[in-house]
Amino acid sequence: MNALPAPRRLAGAFRSALGATLGLGMAAALVFQPAEAFALPAAPSAALASAPVQASGAGGPALWVIRDEDSTLYLFGTVHVLRPATLWRWAPVESAFDSADRLVLEISNPDDQAAMMPLIQQHGLSPDRPLSSLLNAEERSRLDAAAQTMGASGAALDPMRPWLAALTLSVAPLVKAGYDPQSGVEIALKARAAAAGKEVGGFETIDEQIRILAGFSEDDQLSFLRSTLEDFETATTDLDRLVEAWSTGDVRAIDRLGVQPMRRSDRSVYEALLVKRNANWADQIQTMLDGSGTVFIAVGAAHLAGGDSVQSILDRRGVEVERIN
Repeated sequence: MNALPAPRRLAGAFRSALGATLGLGMAAALVFQPAEAFALPAAPSAALASAPVQASGAGGPALWVIRDEDSTLYLFGTVHVLRPATLWRWAPVESAFDSADRLVLEISNPDDQAAMMPLIQQHGLSPDRPLSSLLNAEERSRLDAAAQTMGASGAALDPMRPWLAALTLSVAPLVKAGYDPQSGVEIALKARAAAAGKEVGGFETIDEQIRILAGFSEDDQLSFLRSTLEDFETATTDLDRLVEAWSTGDVRAIDRLGVQPMRRSDRSVYEALLVKRNANWADQIQTMLDGSGTVFIAVGAAHLAGGDSVQSILDRRGVEVERIN
């Protein structure tokens, strides 16, 4: 039995899943924006499609392949936001991406403001139940101080439901530490796919991802927010360690840093954010194998680590997944 109180366990699970691994593809597009506008990132520049490639032929993030008679599917784990100087375009990744006819991400359109805005208004805002009414004076002060670091204020976050405020603030310190959503892997891959005329698809929709977070109880969302405020000053530490593990292909470390803390903290959150989604994606991958062609699949690195990873689920179903980098 876990000895931690349930709200604290849940907060830890949320923090591991979202603060460290950024396990939702829409999170980076959402939380790096001014709270007043909920604006999305600007259109990717041409530079993203032509960023320099690491010269070495080996090393870098992990890459897997699934093959049958007429299909080749590459699996690549990502971190949704990176510092611009982080190298990840190693030769094996470049070769796999270039050979693909299609790119599949967690969601195909994290930069689609028209799709995002109505969902945020529906699931992320509650002006009739302002955030300030749910927090004590000390928490409101912490909220305002944290919001100011991203050019906003506690008052600007007041209409948000706790999950949205927590997600926003959990990633805000990363900007200060030099992380940039425009340097994230998915943004770059999507720009390159568009430039090459490749089809881009997604395993999920923005609506489905937002509903996962919005579906947790208010008490659980508040626990996530309070934990985010408590740990605000040290929020970059876990992500720094995760990026180091990811960039060197250390999948065991990704499991240890990004997956196991969530699994230990709260099984229901772990199931909702990783296991159920991984199983759904495995279903879709098996459907892809029934077709033909070459597909490059890029999803958050936490989904490709540990005993409930996409590869592990496929392996239990008799689908061979080979690591090639």
